[in-house]
Amino acid sequence: MSNFRVLVVDDSPFMRKVFSDFIAADPAFEVIGTASDGVEAVERTLQLEPDVITMDLEMPHMNGLQALRKIMALRPTPVIMISAVTDNGTRDTIKALQYGALDFIRKPDGAVKLDIRKVGEQLLEKLHIAVEMVKSGNFHLLYAIGDGEEEERGPAFGRTPSPADEAGKAPRAPAASASASAPSRLPSPAPKPLQPEPQQPAAPSPELTKPAPPSADAQPAEAGAQAPARSRGLPPPGPLAKLPPARRARPPAPADGLPDARGALGLPDKDGAAPATAKPAAAAKPQAAQEGAGREARPARPGRTDFTDIVVIGTSTGGPRALHEVLSALPESFPAPILIVQHMPPKFTRSLAQRLDTYSALSVREAQDGEPVVAGTAYIAPGGRHMALKRESAGRYRIALSDEPPYSGHKPSVDWLFESVLGMKELRRHAVLMTGMGSDGAKGMKALRDDGAVMTIAEAEQTCVVYGMPRSAVELGAATHVLRLQQIAPVLVQEVRERN
Repeated sequence: MSNFRVLVVDDSPFMRKVFSDFIAADPAFEVIGTASDGVEAVERTLQLEPDVITMDLEMPHMNGLQALRKIMALRPTPVIMISAVTDNGTRDTIKALQYGALDFIRKPDGAVKLDIRKVGEQLLEKLHIAVEMVKSGNFHLLYAIGDGEEEERGPAFGRTPSPADEAGKAPRAPAASASASAPSRLPSPAPKPLQPEPQQPAAPSPELTKPAPPSADAQPAEAGAQAPARSRGLPPPGPLAKLPPARRARPPAPADGLPDARGALGLPDKDGAAPATAKPAAAAKPQAAQEGAGREARPARPGRTDFTDIVVIGTSTGGPRALHEVLSALPESFPAPILIVQHMPPKFTRSLAQRLDTYSALSVREAQDGEPVVAGTAYIAPGGRHMALKRESAGRYRIALSDEPPYSGHKPSVDWLFESVLGMKELRRHAVLMTGMGSDGAKGMKALRDDGAVMTIAEAEQTCVVYGMPRSAVELGAATHVLRLQQIAPVLVQEVRERN
């Protein structure tokens, strides 16, 4: 069995050597090449066809974000970002996750050798996760989110459709995952866009009915099958377009043996001359990007404290992209607060909240201990702290943060959040589990369903980057609805807004 092939991208010769040595020491991986900047990373990706890429964020000539976007446009490949824990580093990391990166690790500061060793171990762990997900078929590469940087940073290749764009149109299918029986080399996704699915209504049926709770001897849902917990009020999704199993054909190589990627990408040639081909026109900027790009997160604004509904959301790998899809589709008048746990280290959750706030009509903020909870605001648990909903005697609610040890293997924990709203039957509770590895949240969602929660939604396999946490919820009988990512916001709006 051949090893998984890794391309290491970093502008520091020292860090390229360190990461290459760590990766090469693991018999499961082979370092097939390195690159010192984004331009070289794109060229070597097309030439060498790696299975996984490690990508530094800050590099000369073309940074990691720009290289990531071009790679995901030309030859989508699992990418693990190497991020500095700085304000710019955390912001760019969140962008990278929305642009299609699988995950990230924090870059060592170079002062302490133990830090470098720890980072190397984390990198190997992420690499193993990446290849295991692709081999198992539980991994999907998503189209990247476009934004206002497209015109400055190169060709655009997609943006998040607005609700108006999606009216009467079925959601676009993600790239197909690898087969569980695939060989050790990871298959390349096809370069051309998928064909749209057969048309289906964008909005759910006016009547959403819940399936009966599963019996004790109910069988777990099979992967890829229509789960019995699917909403009866929504049409089943159409078939996914199939991708050919063959690798993408390599572009003709010039005399030096490297693919001539520079001209096709709108990059200058090696002598600095402008490319002969015209740069593709950038797509129109999303309205949210035009109105809010570059601003800081909005301050907390007055909102209803006498709400009757509460939404709790949990997600992990692929979560920033999924949260963008859901929160950007909710209206400013959404009459319920939203509490969110995204598995992420400290400092990064604040950048995530600021990024999502830019694109959402709701106010999105990193939660603070003791702050009042109001409708129309989304609260993201800070990295490294558990978040719970706390009821006060006056019938108001506040955020409660905790430094207790990890729960269900995570801190913050989705189970911790979900279980905090058990017993609050004066509220109509709605729980959502989206893409992520493992099972955090499934136990709490099952407890909520048994406690009378109105809706417990698991994201469907077809749109999950990693079908782990939602699968656990479905197999446990915790989900009353199984919905594609694009269906989650409309269903929440209908169930919460119309009831109010």
